[in-house]
Amino acid sequence: MSDIEGFLRANGYGAATRHPLPADASFRRYERLTGGPRPALLMVAPPPEDVRPFTRIAEHLRSAGLSAPEIHAANKTAGLLILEDFGPQTLAQQLEAGADPAPLYAEAAEALAKLHSVAPPPGLPAWDATAMARATAATFCDWWWPATFGAPPSAEIRAELDAALHAMLEPFAAEGFVHRDFFPANLMRLPEREGPRRIGILDFQDAATGHPAYDLVSLIEDARRDVAPEARRAAVAAYLRHRPGTSPNALLAGLAALGAQRHLRVASLWVRLARRDAKPHYLAHGPRCWRLLARSLSHPVCLPLADFLDAHVPEDLRRNPASLTETT
Repeated sequence: MSDIEGFLRANGYGAATRHPLPADASFRRYERLTGGPRPALLMVAPPPEDVRPFTRIAEHLRSAGLSAPEIHAANKTAGLLILEDFGPQTLAQQLEAGADPAPLYAEAAEALAKLHSVAPPPGLPAWDATAMARATAATFCDWWWPATFGAPPSAEIRAELDAALHAMLEPFAAEGFVHRDFFPANLMRLPEREGPRRIGILDFQDAATGHPAYDLVSLIEDARRDVAPEARRAAVAAYLRHRPGTSPNALLAGLAALGAQRHLRVASLWVRLARRDAKPHYLAHGPRCWRLLARSLSHPVCLPLADFLDAHVPEDLRRNPASLTETT
């Protein structure tokens, strides 16, 4: 008997039918369990994944009045969890099925405002200028640059990028809770619940402390889908309404700066997924990320990064590397 089969049997799901769910870019996988004591999901997260951050943050979110899956059973050593099942459709799937985006984005922003109004749990890593600059270099310098120019960037160029990112991001230092992947594929609508609990929140195990604009830009400038202007406006308005002390101008500046970092990092992440992980289909999202980056760079707060790119990356190269295709 495998570890998974033994875990399911020990927790009343030995006879349950297991339905694999579509995989994402991580090492985790999920299965829907039917025929057990109650509807549930099985999370399989073997090393290098670690389910302990997931369980700790799930408890934090629920205690804050938000909807995170209840954990029915856990084998943390083996990386196995049985989770509350929020249903078959994420917000992303509802949008793809034709749902009106503006109300969904407004509800998501309301939940996000609640999430940001609560102090983070202790011990979260910092998602600050240093961490964001390091993460950007790990995709842009290590993967996008060699695929575009045929060789890694020099130490001097790496240092210039690091300085540009620090100059752009340091004015937005903050230590609130950030989900880091707050977008429709990780959210679910729970219509039977009220207020911010109407949005079920998933995949929060990489949460950190940082600036709240990072999560809002992840929602309204999604790397994987186009967001209609009216949905963007609805989300920003809802967020400001539920966090009345927030300066609209400061929020918009944060959206530009943190968006620029995220879009450059993620546009380059698709290259790593194509080359290292044999997942070239993610390159389909590259053009969107580069468009979003161009929009962010038009804000004055992004001038340090804009100057770096103008000096080293001509506009006609700000795209997926010509050496790669979606079928690589």
